[in-house]
Amino acid sequence: MKVLFENCKIYNSVEKDFYRGSLCVADGLISYVGADDGIKIESGTAVDLCGAYLVPGFIDAHTHGRAGGDFVTADEKLLSHMIDSYVESGVTGIMATLASATLDELYSAIERIRALDGANARAVLGIHLEGRYLNPRYRGAHAERLLSGLDCAELAEIISKMKNVGHAHVSAALELDGNGEFTKTAVNMGATVGIGHTAATYDEAMTAFSMGAGSLTHTFNAMPPLHHRGGGVIAAGMNNDAVFCELIADGFHVSPEMVKLLYRVKGDRVVLISDSMEATGCADGEYSIAGLPVTVKDGKARTHEGAIAGSTLSLIDGVKNLASFAEIPFEKAIYNATAAPAKMLGLYNSIGSLDVGKRANMLVLDKNFDVVQVILDGESIK
Repeated sequence: MKVLFENCKIYNSVEKDFYRGSLCVADGLISYVGADDGIKIESGTAVDLCGAYLVPGFIDAHTHGRAGGDFVTADEKLLSHMIDSYVESGVTGIMATLASATLDELYSAIERIRALDGANARAVLGIHLEGRYLNPRYRGAHAERLLSGLDCAELAEIISKMKNVGHAHVSAALELDGNGEFTKTAVNMGATVGIGHTAATYDEAMTAFSMGAGSLTHTFNAMPPLHHRGGGVIAAGMNNDAVFCELIADGFHVSPEMVKLLYRVKGDRVVLISDSMEATGCADGEYSIAGLPVTVKDGKARTHEGAIAGSTLSLIDGVKNLASFAEIPFEKAIYNATAAPAKMLGLYNSIGSLDVGKRANMLVLDKNFDVVQVILDGESIK
């Protein structure tokens, strides 16, 4: 089945700008994209987008849940409801993120995610393990009783199960990886690795990057702050041009001026994430994450000890906030929720931009850059 989307402003991920043109989808993949509005298809459907914006679907590389569910605990029905909510919000690429839990709970969650069979289940790209292997000093909203030392054999078993779902990404306190074997185990199994919930020094972080770690997990959060006498893990991420920096751009986790600073330093290597928890899209109230109770008030989630416990951010709002905080055009910020996460995860060959041969995961935005239509593998969802 062919569908031609015409009369639209198409996003160019290289130029980070729009051009007027047409895009054709065949069998779920982009078969043509260009400035020629006169293209015709022999069979199929033509859709006039009436000048709207056509952009790649957003990719959320770090998200624990939304719509009342958490990826660790949700049953099959709730998981399907969560995925539908993600897609309707504009996220067509989900890294289902598992917070700290027992091994049995992690394995059970992975199996339930693997078994998803709803129409939108194809939006799940894989699993992000953000748990167990954290520094207790910077555990944030993760219950200390659920943390574990870095165990290569255990990690290998977890990753093998995660890869049954799709791509595997692991966040860990890699200063605890004395000989680098933990990092090497993950990388050799095809996983991508981020440093997170960490007390790493500058040198320890640089060593982890040299062994294959490629990103900072929610930069600035759950790690020592920048200091002029020792920049630590944050300065290491900023000074290594190859490293990606996840960012929660809600104005709460990271102040607007620090968002602007990070963008000025890292630019295309800033990866917008939601780090959303189950209360996203729900009313204030009592929730939980990583074995701890959480109170959400005015949309801000905290444990009863006062630690920030994820966010209630939708990624589209993160894009708008980045544009506002960093004082850049909205179209530049789109890159940080599309191409940047795809590249961080090593998936840019199939998603993250509107190029021929890639999955036709796209959003139609109105003049206010609000999501009015979601297209997943060429099929209109919203």
